[in-house]
Amino acid sequence: MLPDRRALLGGLGGLAIGGAVAGLTGSLARAGTGSGAAETRRFTRFSQQGGDFSWTPRKLDPDECAPVAYDGFWHNLNACGYGAFYSIVGMMAEKYGAPYDQFPFSMLAVNEGGIIGWGTICGALYGAAAAFALFWNREECSPMVNELFRWYESAQLPVYDPGSAARAFVGPLPANAPGSVLCHVSVSKWCHGFNKKADSNELGERCARLTVDVSRKAIEILNAKIAQGKAYKGAFSVQAAVVQCAACHAAGKESDIQKSKMDCAPCHSGNPHLGDKFRKHP
Repeated sequence: MLPDRRALLGGLGGLAIGGAVAGLTGSLARAGTGSGAAETRRFTRFSQQGGDFSWTPRKLDPDECAPVAYDGFWHNLNACGYGAFYSIVGMMAEKYGAPYDQFPFSMLAVNEGGIIGWGTICGALYGAAAAFALFWNREECSPMVNELFRWYESAQLPVYDPGSAARAFVGPLPANAPGSVLCHVSVSKWCHGFNKKADSNELGERCARLTVDVSRKAIEILNAKIAQGKAYKGAFSVQAAVVQCAACHAAGKESDIQKSKMDCAPCHSGNPHLGDKFRKHP
């Protein structure tokens, strides 16, 4: 016997509603794995997917990553922080895919000019340090950052030369020791020492090449850390000026005002342009 029309429509309506509910449930479940308001249903404050430092670091070839750091500097003029960071984490993404390819790399462009022209930390150094911090906590990152930053203060840079692939200036560039991890000091010292202008092609090229040098050193440190684990210590010792100044100005001393690991000398050397900080110093 055939069902009557009302019963048939009721049954079809039930199927339609049931299908809609099932579809909605599936949509909500999918929304829970995405972004936006639905995400807050399962997200706990200060937590992150996979837990803290859940990404696995991978060894890289610094020579293979070098031209990537250079090109990254010029990509959309994203500059040093982007170039250094992408040459590490971006190369992991290109080689291994997820989770590295989920990172919003463009956010590192903020490091241009020591954070949008403010001349603070060298963006290349920040990019490298940020890459370290994706994989290790501050305690484990500390000797890695110390090694990179102390190397940067004293190394003769830039070293890298892209040859005919150079974007802003073709040919060798003069090198010096930046003396400071601050962009302002590093750039000004190089420009003053070699009679270059801050808006010159030579300076832009210098910073692009320096980004490669930082990338190379950072990857060297990264690979050593992966190999040595918590035993990694680094080789560079505390700067002489830091030791000297800490005798009076470190925690617990008579004038406890020093809170930095950077070399004191570039800003407190007694140079008249710096205010003769050591004049009549006790």
